[in-house]
Amino acid sequence: MTLPRTAVRPALGPPVGVRPYNARRVITESTITPLSEPPESDPAPRRTADRPAARPERRDATDQATSEGPAVGTRLTAREIHENVRRTAQQELDRPVAALWWSSLAAGLAISFSFLGAAFLTMLVPPRFDDPVAAAAYPIGFIFVVLARNQLFTENTLEPVIPLLNNWNMKTLGQVLRLWAVVLLGNLIGACIIGVLLALTPVVPLDFRQAMLAYGLHGVEGGFWLTGYRAIFAGWLVALLAWLVASTRATGAQIVLIWLTTAPISAFGFKHSIAGSVEAFFVAASGGVSWGGAIGSFVVPAVLGNVVGGIILVALVNHGQVAADIAMAEEEDSKRRWRWSGYPGGRR
Repeated sequence: MTLPRTAVRPALGPPVGVRPYNARRVITESTITPLSEPPESDPAPRRTADRPAARPERRDATDQATSEGPAVGTRLTAREIHENVRRTAQQELDRPVAALWWSSLAAGLAISFSFLGAAFLTMLVPPRFDDPVAAAAYPIGFIFVVLARNQLFTENTLEPVIPLLNNWNMKTLGQVLRLWAVVLLGNLIGACIIGVLLALTPVVPLDFRQAMLAYGLHGVEGGFWLTGYRAIFAGWLVALLAWLVASTRATGAQIVLIWLTTAPISAFGFKHSIAGSVEAFFVAASGGVSWGGAIGSFVVPAVLGNVVGGIILVALVNHGQVAADIAMAEEEDSKRRWRWSGYPGGRR
């Protein structure tokens, strides 16, 4: 006997409430209720059957260090300091010429306080203590310049070179050369202005001016080759200053680091091209040496030596110590991206 068509019950699956073995539950977009925040009881984000979980945002050590301090331990790593220097330098490379000019002119004027402070203390002690007390006061001008974020040429033998080494191209090279030209010219003009004012106007007492002349004559002696050689070590120290200052945000620590890296310039007889130019221009304006002698025997070799010391001994070496780490990190990131592209719906 044939049953009526309406009595036939199609196979619709197991009875209600019974879950088949090894069944897949397909969650569609319409069954997911959007939440502003996942509940604390959820052990992991839900995942659809045909789409992988969201890719976690990658945050490397350098990004974390710039916002939250060291990624590991209590001190920044060399790579984190390198990234701090690179980002700051890139901002300076992008600044307009007018901003660089006024900042460098201010640095040339403010650096004169190293000369003033050192000469002043030599008035107060016997001659045999001249070098130690002058070294103690010498960092004053550098502290003013660095904390005020003025453009000092010898700092820029490190900072803009890092972006250039990190991404060598003609555009960055042109920016570095432009910055060097503007900053060096502004520094030297500022140093010349303040040196002439100190020598030809009664801005300081006569006895103080005599002490400045004695200190300045001692600073510009040595001749072309000796000045250039000693300037290499001064450039090394000031570029090291820029690297160390990038390792901390604490102003007090920065002042200590500035003092530690610039006091040896005076104590050991090294030659700094900008601070020393204030002395050279003061002595020339006072009649102690000729202008040609001040520029040819001091300013030119001091600039060249500072460039060599800053670029070779600090920029290249400090960049070299993190170049391998950067290359390894980029290789790991490339492998991770390749693995991610293998997921269904992943980026390709």
